[in-house]
Amino acid sequence: MQLDKQEILKRANDYIACEKNDVFKNEVETALKNDNYEDLYDRFYTTLSFGTAGMRGVIGGGTNRMNTFMVKKVSQGLASYLVSSINSPSIVIAYDSRNYSSEFAKAAALVLAANKVKVYLYDSLRPVPMLSFALRELKASAGIVITASHNPSKYNGYKVYWSDGGQVTPPHDIEIAKKANSVVLEDINEIGEDVARESGYLNSVNSEVDEAYYNMVISSIRRKNLVKNSKITVAYTPLHGSGNIPVRSMLDRLGINTVVVKEQELPDGNFPTVKLPNPESPQAMEKVIELAKKEKADIVLGTDPDADRLGIAIPKNKEKSEYQLLSGNQIATLLCDYLLETSKEMNKSGIPFVAKSLVTTDLVKKITESYGGESKDVLTGFKYIAEQIQLLENNKEKYFLFGCEESYGFLSVPGVRDKDAVSSAVLAVEVMCYLESKGLTLQDRLESIYEKYGYSTEIVFARDYEGASGKAEMDKIMQSFHSLKVGDTLVNRKISSIDDLLEEGTGFPKSNVVIIKFESGEKLIVRPSGTEPKIKYYIFLSGEKETLLKEMDSIINEFKTSL
Repeated sequence: MQLDKQEILKRANDYIACEKNDVFKNEVETALKNDNYEDLYDRFYTTLSFGTAGMRGVIGGGTNRMNTFMVKKVSQGLASYLVSSINSPSIVIAYDSRNYSSEFAKAAALVLAANKVKVYLYDSLRPVPMLSFALRELKASAGIVITASHNPSKYNGYKVYWSDGGQVTPPHDIEIAKKANSVVLEDINEIGEDVARESGYLNSVNSEVDEAYYNMVISSIRRKNLVKNSKITVAYTPLHGSGNIPVRSMLDRLGINTVVVKEQELPDGNFPTVKLPNPESPQAMEKVIELAKKEKADIVLGTDPDADRLGIAIPKNKEKSEYQLLSGNQIATLLCDYLLETSKEMNKSGIPFVAKSLVTTDLVKKITESYGGESKDVLTGFKYIAEQIQLLENNKEKYFLFGCEESYGFLSVPGVRDKDAVSSAVLAVEVMCYLESKGLTLQDRLESIYEKYGYSTEIVFARDYEGASGKAEMDKIMQSFHSLKVGDTLVNRKISSIDDLLEEGTGFPKSNVVIIKFESGEKLIVRPSGTEPKIKYYIFLSGEKETLLKEMDSIINEFKTSL
């Protein structure tokens, strides 16, 4: 429903009255002064909602922006839920290198402390996996990370975690969202930092918690001596984010020679050297690959701002003059294969359990089952993998081995319940050292996997839908996919099966996802992003490698043109 000008102006003035950050307040005041109604409408036609993935938006003044007021609003809702459902609740708060992350973290802490929730606030930036670990280590009721993960620099966000260390799932996410979205100005309680600390409701996270995380990662290494005795060189970039200290600390403790991209070493929320601070992006990995060529690195690593995603590149030749970026699915395949092979060699008792998102390569499932393990597909979002780990805690027959998402998210350590680029970086180095000891490369191993299980590849692309009309357009497009039937033609291919996850009996919770298989062998999965205004398309291809590689570009173009 289109709001009239009077309502927009009222919302703008109400916001100015409650926003204490001068930068955000001045943005709205300037728009009012200049009678910039189009700008005001975009800032106030809606309110950023706290959904199942938390809250994320463009930084700026207004209710449709990420700012201090919106952070306080959702923090009050979260505090109300914690106080009403838990005796003596506590929370851990971390933040990454994004603009205003530290300010937002402190604003959240002071609201929660005012509501008598015991807060553990990090004094400096930390990655997502270290927050997840700290939450469990401190036995806290919940956790918050201020981050927008790999999004462009104009974004920031607010992610909530539960006591198991994973992002909130039902019923907690639904109830927190209800309370957070219904908060009004009069509901918000906050106190000053000095009062909060004196009262004991605001505390710093002890450095011993970091040390416990580092020790856990080191203890997870299966062939520690092999890694420590290696003479390899790692080229690494933290992409201006929170991975710099933890990743380098881990590799340093293992005696690994690590070279770092100097221009991307220090935290910077503007991400000045990249368009998108995402190791999935080839452009984001350009500088570290250039460094790798110069230093003749054996492996290239990159982490995103909150260090939950890991990108890898490997040498294409012995001279190390060219490097090949691995896809998230290829990384997942290599890590999973190594963990399964090593568990078998070490005669680990029990059935290894691997959880993957449904849009991740089916190769992971094939490999897992060939080793006698169990593989389970879950909805996209690492919280669903965390849920599976929690279900295994008292299971004596099975043990969690690995979790993965095609979007460069991996987990193999027991004390974390979200994707972890820090420990996964260490694991990737271990895999490389192991293969090198056998005279093999990561590419050699990948090729042998394809020979054994068959070649497959996956393509992901997205369409963006920004602005006030974007959601309506997305809904219309998704409805067209939900209306498809077996036998229909899509992308000039006949549909052989459809799994609509909004329907009952699919084996998944109801979700706005459609899985389409074609008689020609391709598989397509379509879903709207849970955190950004876009629809994502996942195309799964398999067949004879040389033929598929020749036809790849035309297949991709055909799908992109038709969808």
